[in-house]
Amino acid sequence: MSTPRTTDDATQPESLKVTPHDPRYFAVIDKRFNKRFAASPDYIRLVSSTEQVMAAVEDAVREGLRLAVTSGGHCLEGFVCDPEVRVIIDVSPMKRIYHDVERSAVAVEAGATVGETFKALFDNWGVVLPLGEYPGIGMGGHVPGGAFGFLCRQLGLAVDYLYAVEVVTVGPDGRAIPVIATREISDPHRELWWAHTGGGAGNFGVVTCYWFRAPGAFGDDPAKLLPRAPESITTFKAEWEWRDIDAASFLQLLRNHGSWCERNSSADSSYASLWTLLEVHRRQFGKIIIRGVSTADAGAGRQVDELLAALGEGLPAPGGRELARMSWLEFALDPFPDLFGMPPGGVSVKVKDALLKKRLDDRQIGVAYEHLTRSDVDVMGGMLGFASYGGWVNTVAADATASAQREAILDMACTTGWLDRREEAANLAWVRAFYADLFADRGGVPVPGEACDGAFINHPDTDLADPAFNTSGVPWHTLYYQAGYPRLQLVKARWDPRDVFRHALSIRAA
Repeated sequence: MSTPRTTDDATQPESLKVTPHDPRYFAVIDKRFNKRFAASPDYIRLVSSTEQVMAAVEDAVREGLRLAVTSGGHCLEGFVCDPEVRVIIDVSPMKRIYHDVERSAVAVEAGATVGETFKALFDNWGVVLPLGEYPGIGMGGHVPGGAFGFLCRQLGLAVDYLYAVEVVTVGPDGRAIPVIATREISDPHRELWWAHTGGGAGNFGVVTCYWFRAPGAFGDDPAKLLPRAPESITTFKAEWEWRDIDAASFLQLLRNHGSWCERNSSADSSYASLWTLLEVHRRQFGKIIIRGVSTADAGAGRQVDELLAALGEGLPAPGGRELARMSWLEFALDPFPDLFGMPPGGVSVKVKDALLKKRLDDRQIGVAYEHLTRSDVDVMGGMLGFASYGGWVNTVAADATASAQREAILDMACTTGWLDRREEAANLAWVRAFYADLFADRGGVPVPGEACDGAFINHPDTDLADPAFNTSGVPWHTLYYQAGYPRLQLVKARWDPRDVFRHALSIRAA
C-alpha cells in the first residue's frame, strides 16, 4: 500500500471537531452554493492532513455515523446535506500546491479552490489547467467529475492531465487506508486513478491530493509539465432584446448558433481557442445574451466579429457589444462578475444538464420558445444555457478516462434560481416540464445516441434516477457513465466494500 504524504510536523495535532455550539460550524454549513439544501450534521471535522482525514473517517465508521466530504461546497444537489449524513469532513484547510520532484508533477491538495490553483500555477510556473469557470469551486469535488471550463476546447478536460490521486479509503475491517493511484500501466491501483477521471466525487473515499502532469511531459522543470497559460484573454458580450424576437427569429437564432457549433467544434478548428456561452433567459428578463472568451490574442476581435455575424444572420444585429483584453490571471480570478455574482444570502437553484452531439432540432427550439415565453408562470431566474464544448475534449478515447462524453459539442442546461422558498414549487415545476418536453421523444432525458451524449456528473440531477421524470428505460448511470459504469462498479467493490461513501447518485457495487 502506498505510503501517505505526511506534513513536516511529526507532532501534528488532531483535526478540529466542530459542533453546532461553535460558530465555525455554521461557517461550514453556510458556505454551500445551493441554498436549496441545508445540512445539520452532529459535528464537522476540519482536516489539514492525510493523517487527520484517516482519523476522522475511522471515528465516523466506528461510531456508525454516515459521513460526507466537502471542499468548496458547490454541489448542485443535496449530497452533503442529506439528513442521514451525521458527520461532514471538510478538507478545505488542505490547500498546499507544490512541485513534487519525486513524481515529476504538480501536486494540488483537495481543499484548494479553482482560483487558488489557477493563481499558484500561474505565479509559480506560468502554466495552467483547464479547470472550471468559477474560482470558488473546491478541487476536491471538481476534478473527479471530469472538470471542464473556459479552456476546454483548446486543452481538453482537467482529468486529461491527472497523473495521480491520493484517496483515503475504508477496508472491510473499517480501517482507513491511504492509497496513491497513478495512471502508470504498471500501477496495481491504476483502476482507482481511472475512477477519479470522471467517476464523480463521494464514491470511493476521501481525496486528499491530486498530481497533474501533461501526457508525454517529463523532466524536473515544473514549467514544462503543464500547458503554458494564455498570453492574454479577450472577453466579449453582446445581447438581443427579447422585444425584438418573435417565434421565427428565435428559431433562426438557435439554428444559427447550433449550426455554428456543429461546424466549429473539431480540435483543428480555428475557433478551438474560442469558448462561448449563449444565455437564453426567459422573456421577462428582457435579454438574450451571448458572451465568451478567446485566447487568440490579436486575432480575438476577428473571431468575435465572425461569430456574431454567423449568429445574427437574418436577425437584428445584437446590441451592447463589449470587448475587453486582460491577463489570464486577472480574468480567471474574477470571470464575468455579472454572471457569477450572488445576492447576499445566496440563491436556491435547480440545474438540469445535457450534453449534445448536435444542435437542438426545430421541434426542440419550438419547445424552448414556448417555455421561455410562457406568461402563466413567474420564473424570473429561468434560463436555457449553451456552453460550447468539444475541441480537444473529443480527441480522447471514451474509455481512456471515466469521462465518457467525448463526442459532445455543447453542454446545455435548463436552469432556474429563486430567493424565496415559497417560489420553489413553481420554479421546479417549470424547469422539469421544460427539460422533459425538450427530450419528450427520449423519455424525458438525453439518452446517449445520435443527437445526445448523456449528462455531466459534475452537474448532478437526481431527477434522472426518478422514474417519474426519467421514463426512457435507460438508467441514470448510463446517462452519466455510459459503457464505463460496470468498470466503476468493480472499483467501488474493491475500494469501498462497506459502501461508506454514498449519496443519491453514487456508484453501486456490482
